[in-house]
Amino acid sequence: MLLTITTTAAPATDLGFLLHKHPERVQEIELSFGKAHVFYSEATEARCTAAVLLEVDPIALSRGRRQSRRGPLEPYVNDRPYVASSFLSEALSRVLGTALSGRCEKRPELVDRALPLEVRLAVLPCRGGEAVLRRLFEPLGYDVSVVRHVLDPRFPAWGEGPYFTVTLRAERPLHELLTHLYVLVPVLDDEKHYFVGDDEVEKLLRQGEGWLAAHPERELIARRYLKHQKGLARDALAQLVDEGAEDPDATAEVQAVEEEKVEERVSLAEARTGAVLAVLRGEGAKSVLDLGCGEGRFLRTLLKEPSVERIVGLDVSHRVLERAAERLRLEEMPERRRERITLLHGSLTYRDKRLEGFDAAAVIEVIEHLELMRLRAFERVLFEFARPRVVVVTTPNVEYNVHFADLPAGRFRHRDHRFEWARAEFQAWARGVAERFRYEVKFLPVGPDDPTTGAPTQMGVFRRG
Repeated sequence: MLLTITTTAAPATDLGFLLHKHPERVQEIELSFGKAHVFYSEATEARCTAAVLLEVDPIALSRGRRQSRRGPLEPYVNDRPYVASSFLSEALSRVLGTALSGRCEKRPELVDRALPLEVRLAVLPCRGGEAVLRRLFEPLGYDVSVVRHVLDPRFPAWGEGPYFTVTLRAERPLHELLTHLYVLVPVLDDEKHYFVGDDEVEKLLRQGEGWLAAHPERELIARRYLKHQKGLARDALAQLVDEGAEDPDATAEVQAVEEEKVEERVSLAEARTGAVLAVLRGEGAKSVLDLGCGEGRFLRTLLKEPSVERIVGLDVSHRVLERAAERLRLEEMPERRRERITLLHGSLTYRDKRLEGFDAAAVIEVIEHLELMRLRAFERVLFEFARPRVVVVTTPNVEYNVHFADLPAGRFRHRDHRFEWARAEFQAWARGVAERFRYEVKFLPVGPDDPTTGAPTQMGVFRRG
């Protein structure tokens, strides 16, 4: 079984410090089930690739086992020596344990640095197929490429097997990537080679810290990781909630109030609504998505536009959607008008076929609430899969924050903001998105445009090429 990790961050050979494995040496580590070999297939300043080659000994594994229900040869003849499984997770813990835990005494500044990384798993079993694989990795911000293998090319009638060659690409700290592999590889295989007890719950929570609680497939992950033991899975999920996964309903309830309090002096909410609406009118949009619609401010505006025939508002919070329905008075609305609008519960970082086929999408003051590691998943959901003809994105301009007297220096406009970009940062991100997904983008200021700091809100208008 082969795993490779590649980086192009200059100097790329810094990967050796993070992995605690010298690029000029080949290392062999004895494991209870076989051997692991660590070596570098390339190591230059521009590109470095580390490889973990795992040799699983099926004969050693079979000793002491009872005869398999599948037959006397099954313990000896199986896919375990060739595929990524819980054996790989154990090898990562033993062979790359220091890197997995996020420690690097010689170069501590490298530990949390986001690096351009590419991981290739030569053969990965995916129970549930490509769809499950993408559901696990894409919400974490990975670009996922897969090649599915037939069971035997000599017998095409046998069809495709559950085996994939998988390539993952992302820009993130190495220890985060290793943690995701450690947890998700055995989840995809849906099997573990050792007894699963209470200590596995603690292990899952430790390795899932910072990302598992917010993952849309956390229930599937917990169930498979804990070998379908319902009691253990319930315990893990209960602790994930208790350990502070933010309640999107509770966050959304205070979000609008806090942001409006900071921005009320310049009436930014109205300015943003007017600016986005002007773009949609100019584009002749007849079907519009309002992503992160909140309590329905922009939805109300769209309903007043007779040219907009189909409106969908999507939000992660059930409670906020209920409030939007109340404020829009959907139950009292005339039937013909009510048929124009739909409210959907869903995540912006999870592919949703219900979002496909629209003329335009409005993303008003939303992206800054996403973790940077999940921004790439959002980009694919909107620009690759939903792919509306026009996308309008607004976000705060952090340079303008000096004009808000009640905002302490260095603070964001709302405590739930994960970032606030300067104009150059937003434009660099938007141009990158436009190039990757074949859109054109232009930028417009929203609100009073100061000659030094720019406008309080920056807007990007993407048009599909």
